[in-house]
Parts: sequence; structure tokens; C-alpha cells
Amino acid sequence: MTTGPGERDERILVRLRVNGVEHAVRAEPRESLAELLREKLRLTGTHVGCEQGACGACTVLLDGASVRSCLLLAVQADGHEVTTVEGLASGASASHPLRRAFTDNHALQCGFCTPGVLMTAYELLSTRRGLSERDIRVALSGNLCRCTGYQGIIAAVRQADEQWERDVPDQQHTDRQHPDRQH
Repeated sequence: MTTGPGERDERILVRLRVNGVEHAVRAEPRESLAELLREKLRLTGTHVGCEQGACGACTVLLDGASVRSCLLLAVQADGHEVTTVEGLASGASASHPLRRAFTDNHALQCGFCTPGVLMTAYELLSTRRGLSERDIRVALSGNLCRCTGYQGIIAAVRQADEQWERDVPDQQHTDRQHPDRQH
């Protein structure tokens, strides 16, 4: 944004780490994190669907927790770590068990919802293991998909849960919260 004589630049400097890379970007006070990622950092894997946080296509991780980047102001991400779907595709993670499982189970069709679903599933799998179908359905309930019918997505998350070697926190409290979990 250029300013003319007598005009003030209202943009705010936002410093954040995205997919492991430090960035310092000037953002409008009303600019969403999704806009900053897509337009300023050219990370277009984060999709914008409803712009109301209802569809989940814009889901990214902020300090490891999923957020709707269309609802979060870019300035709120100042000083934080953001992981986008591109972060799952970098380096050795190109063969990440979650990505392989989505391919194996035909868990995507048009691909519009896929980045948000992948980020939500990644957060879930990073914190839990031994997931039931109910666990997966509840976690993904904020991600809308109009193509797949969800069966392939659920199968992919279950496959990734079985095949991804990862450290997760102690789950004693989790099992008590889900009495229907099959052991």
C-alpha cells in the first residue's frame, strides 16, 4: 500500500515463523492470516471457502493448535509459529504417513477441503493414537467435504494412526473421556 502526502501507513509489522521460516511482513490491521499467507507469502495451499470459519478449508496450525486462518487476524499471529499444508510437504515429510494414507484411501477428490482436513488430522494424530472412528469424526466435524462422503478420509486417518511412528502425550485421561473407545 502506498501512501500519499499527509496519509499515514496503517500497516503493522508482523513477525512470524511459517513452516520453519522467519518472516517479517506488513499487514493491514483488518487483514486475516489467510490473506497474509496466500497473498503476501504466496502459500496458496491454505484455501478460503466460507470466510466465516464454518468450512475448515483455511485450517492451519498456530503453535501446534488448529485455527481458522480466515477468522484470525494476521497481527494476532505476531511472534507465533504457523504451519500450513505446505509445511507437511517439505523435505522428508513428502512421504509422510498421513499423506500416503490419503492417497492409498482415495481420501480426496476435488481437493478444496484437503488442506484443512490434513491440518486437522495432523493435529489430532500429533496428540493421540489408537483413535476410534468416533474420535476421528468428532475431530473432523468442523471440516466440510462435498465430494468424498468422508469414508476415505476416516480410513486414511486410521491408517496413518496405525503406521505413523510418533511420540504422543500420555493418554490415560483421553480413554476416560471416551468410554466407547475399543481397546
